[in-house]
Amino acid sequence: MSSEMLPGYSPSFKKPSEILRLSRRRSRSEAGVKAALFSPGDAARRIPGVRPFSPGPQRNGSVAIKRRNPFANLENTITAKKRAESVTECGPRESWELPAKEQEKPAPETVQYNSAEDVIWGESLDPTATTKTQSPEKPIPEPCKASVTYPADWSLKTRLLFTSSQPFTWTDHLKAQEEAQGLVLHCRASPVRLPPSIPEPKSSTDLRCAFQQALVYWLHPTYPWLQLFPRIGADRKMIGKNSPWSQDEALQQVLMSEWALSFTSLYNLLKAKLCPYFYVCTYQFTVLFRAAGIAGSDVITAVMSPTTRGIREAMKNEGIDFTLPLVTNDLNKKTKASESTSELDDKTQEAGPTSEEEAALDSDEDESFSWLEEMGVDDQIKKPDAISIKFRKEKNEVKLDHRPESVLLVKGANTFTLFNFLINCKSIVAAAGPQAGLPPTLLSPVAFRGATMHTLKARTVNVKTRVQSGYKDQFSLEITGPVMPHTAHSLTLLLKAAQGGSFLASLYTHEPTTVFNTAIHSQNGKESDGAELANCGLHPLTLEQFTQSSTLGNSSLRHLELNDYKYTWKC
Repeated sequence: MSSEMLPGYSPSFKKPSEILRLSRRRSRSEAGVKAALFSPGDAARRIPGVRPFSPGPQRNGSVAIKRRNPFANLENTITAKKRAESVTECGPRESWELPAKEQEKPAPETVQYNSAEDVIWGESLDPTATTKTQSPEKPIPEPCKASVTYPADWSLKTRLLFTSSQPFTWTDHLKAQEEAQGLVLHCRASPVRLPPSIPEPKSSTDLRCAFQQALVYWLHPTYPWLQLFPRIGADRKMIGKNSPWSQDEALQQVLMSEWALSFTSLYNLLKAKLCPYFYVCTYQFTVLFRAAGIAGSDVITAVMSPTTRGIREAMKNEGIDFTLPLVTNDLNKKTKASESTSELDDKTQEAGPTSEEEAALDSDEDESFSWLEEMGVDDQIKKPDAISIKFRKEKNEVKLDHRPESVLLVKGANTFTLFNFLINCKSIVAAAGPQAGLPPTLLSPVAFRGATMHTLKARTVNVKTRVQSGYKDQFSLEITGPVMPHTAHSLTLLLKAAQGGSFLASLYTHEPTTVFNTAIHSQNGKESDGAELANCGLHPLTLEQFTQSSTLGNSSLRHLELNDYKYTWKC
């Protein structure tokens, strides 16, 4: 029997003598390679800036050959410029000149990062960065001109991330007295006057109290085990959470009655100009109520987004007059375009109903009934012309559902009718699912009946970013929670004084509220000066910004940069 047929035989098995022979052959080959690499001629061709290593005399007494220590290679940690400078100081310049290619090669540019996430992923969000690394397919918007202020952003933010070259240690570990004083300042609506620049922010008690004051917001209802913002698309986060009201109708009625009282209190504060604005967040849409004099309007306004054809029809049946600003703007553009071609339209009208457009419309109307003619029953069956025309008109309205173009605007006395409609509307509360029976969320910058005081979460992170000369410290401050417009502006005022007039900010928007920046035109064409809103609880500079008309349109701020006390931003 051959050895291959024996049980347990392994073809790869080698005898101990064979293993020793292979080991000796491998050691001889490695010795030859080392001798070729570390020849005596290499000592004269040392790489500039690399420290040589001498192992000392050999055992046989011969002179040792200097070789490179692989653990002492400094090529990856110093630049060519520094290497040339160090060589110039140590020896003659003629013998240490760099190659021509290395001299012509430009030094790498300093990369600036806006957040700790950008450091991890290697993305630079600096608006002044070069566009070489950007994809040619995506056009890069040009940054706006520097300004001492930036436009108001009425969208809700879920997260703010500030980065700066100076530390944010003044935001950490507030003392009990500083925290209490900050809460009292918020409740009394007492603004803190800070100098334009604070040399030592950590030792400034007023700054730390103002920081605590800026983080406060008011919320109703409040259930600690549920995240009540955002409400749109929050079903997955609420699955499995305890909701005792979902199957108890009596408990649902109690919750809705308390919610109606809180909603009424907020609207009364808005009418009295003691509350500048507030949000109503349901599971399918969000409403922004603004007082008279805010956003360039002399009457109370309400903006709702997104909407559906059903909710719009229900509002019409209740007698609520509203407009669709984005759709109206598109119609105005089309009207101006049609006026520029009015002469051509007159000629086509004289030609009669034989134009291509009318023929296309006629073909579309009869397209759905062409099969009747093919069957030969066209004369026996009456065409539902009225129904088809009605469906055709409603087709464009249905296309707007759940889209940014579906945002609607309510002004003046119609906001009170909308207020009553929301209180009595059953569709604002989910009938099934994780949010079943849960009243909408009310967010306000000031206190109101039934509200609970909450504070945003602040967290500081210190990272190191790579630059040309090595690494530098990069400090970041993260704010999470329902960040309202006044909070974002107050924080920028504080950071402007504490960080030496320089920082970067990344703003993460709750997308359904982006269209709240749609411009609202005043009835008399005059903007309010904000004198009647002096007691609304906002900082004077914040109030001055909010009284101006919105200029962002259907976009929102994504990145904000302060450099030398001047702002630049991207949408």
